[in-house]
Amino acid sequence: MAAAAVSEAWPELELAEQQRRRELLLTGPALEERVRAAGGRLPPRLFSLSLLHYLEVSGCGSLREPGPGLARGLPQLQSLVLRRNALGPGLSPELGPLPALRVLDLSGNALEALPPGQGLGPAEPPGLPQLQTLNLSGNRLRELPADLARCAPRLQTLNLTGNCLHSFPAELFRPGALPLLSELAAADNCLRELSPDIAHLASLKTLDLANNQLSEVPAELADCPKLRELNLHGNQLKDRRLEKMLGSCQTKSILEYLRAGGRGRAKGRADPEKEESRRQRRERRKREGEEEEVAEASRLLLRVLHVSENPAPLTITAGPEVKGVRPFLVGAVVRGMDLQTGNALKRFLTSQTKLHEDLCEKRTAATIATHDLRAIRRPLLYTARPPEDLKIVPLGRKEVKVKDLVRQLQAEAEEHRKQKKRQTVSGLHRYLHLLDGKEQYPCLLDADGDVISFPPITNSEKTKIKKTTCDLFLEVTSATSLQICKDIMDALVLKMAEINKYTLENKEEGSVSDTEADATSGHLSEPGRHPSPERDGSAPLVVEQVRVVDEEGHLKVVYPSKTDLDIAAAHVTIIR
Repeated sequence: MAAAAVSEAWPELELAEQQRRRELLLTGPALEERVRAAGGRLPPRLFSLSLLHYLEVSGCGSLREPGPGLARGLPQLQSLVLRRNALGPGLSPELGPLPALRVLDLSGNALEALPPGQGLGPAEPPGLPQLQTLNLSGNRLRELPADLARCAPRLQTLNLTGNCLHSFPAELFRPGALPLLSELAAADNCLRELSPDIAHLASLKTLDLANNQLSEVPAELADCPKLRELNLHGNQLKDRRLEKMLGSCQTKSILEYLRAGGRGRAKGRADPEKEESRRQRRERRKREGEEEEVAEASRLLLRVLHVSENPAPLTITAGPEVKGVRPFLVGAVVRGMDLQTGNALKRFLTSQTKLHEDLCEKRTAATIATHDLRAIRRPLLYTARPPEDLKIVPLGRKEVKVKDLVRQLQAEAEEHRKQKKRQTVSGLHRYLHLLDGKEQYPCLLDADGDVISFPPITNSEKTKIKKTTCDLFLEVTSATSLQICKDIMDALVLKMAEINKYTLENKEEGSVSDTEADATSGHLSEPGRHPSPERDGSAPLVVEQVRVVDEEGHLKVVYPSKTDLDIAAAHVTIIR
């Protein structure tokens, strides 16, 4: 009886267990009452979903503590988002150890302190050994745990904005404590001083200490070898010249001023031995930085643009009709591709064909479709319709009813068999059997009601990729698994980054036409050549999140989520 009551109260958990989900989002008005009934905690059954990689529980004013069992029950968790709840004043029990966790968001709660036993996790051994991003903004923290650096030694981004901090713990800045920390945000606190030991943050690139109570800035801040962005506005600095520079000068000029001594000390230099020691330290860090920059230059860069940062994100509505036909769909937008140079377009289409043969298992596991984003008319609808009700302009063909297109392809396949005197067929004809027995066919419709994709068979001429295409909309559909869609999209995006990098580094004289490229993928089309705008070869490809929602607007999937593009390769850098 108790188990039945839990299932009724938490249907999301039962569904996640049945579907072996790796992601779970709990939010909304109904969550408030259920958490209150559970004593201000999350239900224990949640911590039995051991396959979860991403868990978000947000906007619940009755959630005071996660509850016991989280660390033990979710060993594979990579992202934990518990924002805008009522967690506090501490965390009991502590969250860790969570050995796989990379992102932890506790923003917008009521946390006042994170002491041992009521904090993030143990320090020995590290409770959060893989944590890269920690967001504690919008709480009431008066101090940080002294063992934070030992608990999360691989931290890269630390957001402490909007708390009540008076100082940083000395342990945070000890040599080698946080060697990867590149972003530190602590604006809107009560910080009164900044330790000279901040120079030990060798990877620090962004420092935001706006709206605090700092009266002085240590000259050693200029010894941070990679610091590029500095915000000190809204403090109470005694150095009036520095105060004025903050409003008119770039970070580089401010750091040079600090390096010279600041506050008039440029006339009377500090201790020569200290100056020489600092100079040697700067030169050593500069050499190390140059070596790392050379390594970074050889990496593939991918920047993820989140829906919240995108003024016009693309959203796909999935109708209930696809459930029994081809229910799984993942989309993404990629900007910054150079398909005009040399044979880049041909390489791109060839790689797509290879993915169809290998990972997609000859389109039986999943199907990829790629579109010119500029030709997309939003909003998009993913649905299923009877074949006699659908029309499409297939790649390289004239407009035809889908029913007639399938008939044509079947006739061509039969003719091909007779001519070649063999049982196998090539091209699109190989995939016709995937439609056997289907009364409705899956399709992606644009705002005009035109079919722009007919998986697993073909795309539309309307959104065809050309040599001038630089921004693409990608879709992967499957009849078997959402995770397969994500894995294949990961592989496609990575391959696009590799092709783009190769193209930019190897400017080729020869160039394949649109017609030749289409022939590579088994299609014919009209040639079209237009000059494409030049792009900065050093810029990363931008991958924009695309949401898939149901007809009521409820989120079904977003790609890339925080657990996607989790590429364990030294030559790939993902900027999130």
